[in-house]
Amino acid sequence: MRVENSLIKLRNLEVYDIDFLSDIENDPDLWEVSNTNIFFSEKVLKKHIEDSKKDIFIANQARFIIENIRNKKQLGLIDLFDFNPTHLRAGIGIVISKSERRKKYAENAINLLKDYCSKILRINQIYCNISYDNFASIKLFEKAGFKLTGKKEQWINTSEGFKDVLFYQLIL
Repeated sequence: MRVENSLIKLRNLEVYDIDFLSDIENDPDLWEVSNTNIFFSEKVLKKHIEDSKKDIFIANQARFIIENIRNKKQLGLIDLFDFNPTHLRAGIGIVISKSERRKKYAENAINLLKDYCSKILRINQIYCNISYDNFASIKLFEKAGFKLTGKKEQWINTSEGFKDVLFYQLIL
Protein backbone atom coordinates (compact mmCIF):
# COMPACT_ATOMS: atom_id res chain seq x y z
CA MET A 1 0.00 0.00 0.00
CA ARG A 2 1.35 3.38 -0.98
CA VAL A 3 0.72 5.90 1.76
CA GLU A 4 -0.07 8.92 -0.38
CA ASN A 5 -2.78 10.98 -2.01
CA SER A 6 -2.76 13.67 -4.67
CA LEU A 7 -1.22 16.24 -2.26
CA ILE A 8 1.24 14.44 0.04
CA LYS A 9 2.90 11.16 0.81
CA LEU A 10 4.22 9.62 4.00
CA ARG A 11 7.65 8.07 3.62
CA ASN A 12 10.44 6.71 5.78
CA LEU A 13 13.19 9.01 6.98
CA GLU A 14 16.36 9.03 4.88
CA VAL A 15 19.87 10.31 5.56
CA TYR A 16 19.22 13.36 3.36
CA ASP A 17 16.46 14.40 5.83
CA ILE A 18 19.08 15.16 8.53
CA ASP A 19 18.90 18.97 8.22
CA PHE A 20 15.10 18.98 8.20
CA LEU A 21 15.00 16.63 11.20
CA SER A 22 17.52 18.79 13.04
CA ASP A 23 15.42 21.91 12.44
CA ILE A 24 12.34 20.20 13.91
CA GLU A 25 13.96 18.34 16.81
CA ASN A 26 16.12 21.28 17.87
CA ASP A 27 13.35 23.89 17.86
CA PRO A 28 12.77 24.87 21.52
CA ASP A 29 9.27 26.10 20.61
CA LEU A 30 8.30 22.46 20.01
CA TRP A 31 9.86 20.96 23.10
CA GLU A 32 6.70 21.41 25.16
CA VAL A 33 4.86 18.92 22.95
CA SER A 34 7.79 16.60 22.28
CA ASN A 35 8.74 16.07 25.93
CA THR A 36 12.35 17.03 25.41
CA ASN A 37 14.57 19.86 26.55
CA ILE A 38 17.93 19.22 24.89
CA PHE A 39 19.48 19.77 21.48
CA PHE A 40 20.25 16.68 19.42
CA SER A 41 23.62 16.29 17.68
CA GLU A 42 23.95 15.20 14.07
CA LYS A 43 25.32 11.85 15.27
CA VAL A 44 22.26 11.23 17.45
CA LEU A 45 19.90 12.24 14.64
CA LYS A 46 21.66 9.94 12.14
CA LYS A 47 21.22 7.05 14.59
CA HIS A 48 17.57 8.03 14.96
CA ILE A 49 17.14 7.88 11.17
CA GLU A 50 18.75 4.41 11.09
CA ASP A 51 16.54 3.21 13.95
CA SER A 52 13.41 4.58 12.26
CA LYS A 53 13.68 1.86 9.63
CA LYS A 54 13.02 -0.88 12.19
CA ASP A 55 9.69 -2.67 12.04
CA ILE A 56 7.06 -1.11 14.30
CA PHE A 57 6.51 -4.52 15.93
CA ILE A 58 10.15 -4.41 17.09
CA ALA A 59 10.69 -0.70 17.73
CA ASN A 60 7.14 0.04 18.99
CA GLN A 61 7.25 3.27 17.01
CA ALA A 62 7.33 4.56 13.45
CA ARG A 63 8.19 7.99 12.10
CA PHE A 64 7.36 9.33 8.66
CA ILE A 65 8.29 12.40 6.67
CA ILE A 66 5.28 14.22 5.26
CA GLU A 67 6.34 15.14 1.73
CA ASN A 68 4.73 17.29 -0.95
CA ILE A 69 3.96 15.04 -3.94
CA ARG A 70 4.50 17.81 -6.49
CA ASN A 71 7.89 19.21 -5.45
CA LYS A 72 9.13 16.56 -2.95
CA LYS A 73 9.52 19.20 -0.24
CA GLN A 74 9.56 17.98 3.37
CA LEU A 75 6.52 19.46 5.12
CA GLY A 76 6.61 17.83 8.54
CA LEU A 77 6.76 14.64 10.55
CA ILE A 78 4.08 12.26 11.74
CA ASP A 79 4.77 9.59 14.35
CA LEU A 80 3.26 6.49 15.81
CA PHE A 81 4.66 5.85 19.28
CA ASP A 82 4.02 3.56 22.24
CA PHE A 83 2.70 0.94 19.83
CA ASN A 84 1.21 -1.92 21.79
CA PRO A 85 0.84 -5.08 19.65
CA THR A 86 -1.22 -6.85 22.31
CA HIS A 87 -3.87 -4.17 22.66
CA LEU A 88 -3.42 -2.88 19.09
CA ARG A 89 -3.10 0.80 19.92
CA ALA A 90 -0.57 3.56 19.34
CA GLY A 91 -0.09 7.21 20.08
CA ILE A 92 0.09 9.69 17.24
CA GLY A 93 2.04 12.92 17.02
CA ILE A 94 2.42 15.39 14.18
CA VAL A 95 4.37 18.55 13.45
CA ILE A 96 4.22 20.67 10.32
CA SER A 97 6.92 23.22 9.49
CA LYS A 98 5.82 26.71 10.50
CA SER A 99 5.86 27.96 6.90
CA GLU A 100 3.63 25.09 5.74
CA ARG A 101 0.87 25.26 8.35
CA ARG A 102 -2.80 25.92 7.53
CA LYS A 103 -2.52 24.31 4.10
CA LYS A 104 -4.36 21.04 4.89
CA TYR A 105 -1.12 19.02 5.07
CA ALA A 106 -1.70 17.89 8.67
CA GLU A 107 -5.29 16.89 7.95
CA ASN A 108 -4.20 14.86 4.92
CA ALA A 109 -1.32 13.23 6.83
CA ILE A 110 -3.56 12.16 9.71
CA ASN A 111 -6.09 10.67 7.29
CA LEU A 112 -3.35 8.75 5.45
CA LEU A 113 -1.94 7.48 8.74
CA LYS A 114 -5.41 6.41 9.89
CA ASP A 115 -5.77 4.29 6.74
CA TYR A 116 -2.29 2.82 7.21
CA CYS A 117 -3.04 1.95 10.85
CA SER A 118 -6.38 0.40 10.00
CA LYS A 119 -5.59 -1.47 6.78
CA ILE A 120 -1.92 -2.43 7.17
CA LEU A 121 -1.20 -2.55 10.90
CA ARG A 122 -4.78 -3.48 11.84
CA ILE A 123 -4.58 -1.22 14.87
CA ASN A 124 -7.80 -0.92 16.88
CA GLN A 125 -7.21 2.63 18.10
CA ILE A 126 -4.90 5.61 17.98
CA TYR A 127 -4.70 8.35 20.56
CA CYS A 128 -3.07 11.70 21.17
CA ASN A 129 -2.31 14.07 24.01
CA ILE A 130 -2.95 17.77 23.35
CA SER A 131 -2.22 20.71 25.61
CA TYR A 132 -5.52 22.30 26.65
CA ASP A 133 -4.54 25.60 24.99
CA ASN A 134 -3.42 24.16 21.63
CA PHE A 135 -6.63 25.10 19.86
CA ALA A 136 -5.32 24.38 16.35
CA SER A 137 -4.43 20.78 17.27
CA ILE A 138 -7.70 20.25 19.11
CA LYS A 139 -9.63 21.39 16.03
CA LEU A 140 -7.44 19.27 13.73
CA PHE A 141 -7.88 16.03 15.68
CA GLU A 142 -11.58 16.55 16.32
CA LYS A 143 -12.08 17.10 12.58
CA ALA A 144 -10.23 13.81 12.00
CA GLY A 145 -12.77 12.01 14.21
CA PHE A 146 -10.87 11.83 17.50
CA LYS A 147 -13.01 12.07 20.63
CA LEU A 148 -12.06 13.76 23.87
CA THR A 149 -12.04 11.01 26.51
CA GLY A 150 -10.07 12.48 29.37
CA LYS A 151 -7.94 15.17 30.92
CA LYS A 152 -4.57 14.89 32.62
CA GLU A 153 -4.38 17.72 35.14
CA GLN A 154 -1.14 19.68 35.51
CA TRP A 155 0.49 17.12 33.21
CA ILE A 156 3.27 19.18 31.64
CA ASN A 157 5.59 21.69 33.26
CA THR A 158 6.13 24.68 30.96
CA SER A 159 7.73 28.09 31.25
CA GLU A 160 4.18 29.38 31.91
CA GLY A 161 3.56 26.86 34.69
CA PHE A 162 1.84 23.48 34.71
CA LYS A 163 -0.67 22.79 31.94
CA ASP A 164 -3.48 20.31 31.62
CA VAL A 165 -3.37 17.87 28.71
CA LEU A 166 -6.43 16.55 26.91
CA PHE A 167 -6.56 12.88 25.91
CA TYR A 168 -8.17 12.07 22.56
CA GLN A 169 -8.91 8.63 21.08
CA LEU A 170 -10.04 7.32 17.73
CA ILE A 171 -11.39 3.80 17.44
CA LEU A 172 -10.58 2.58 13.96
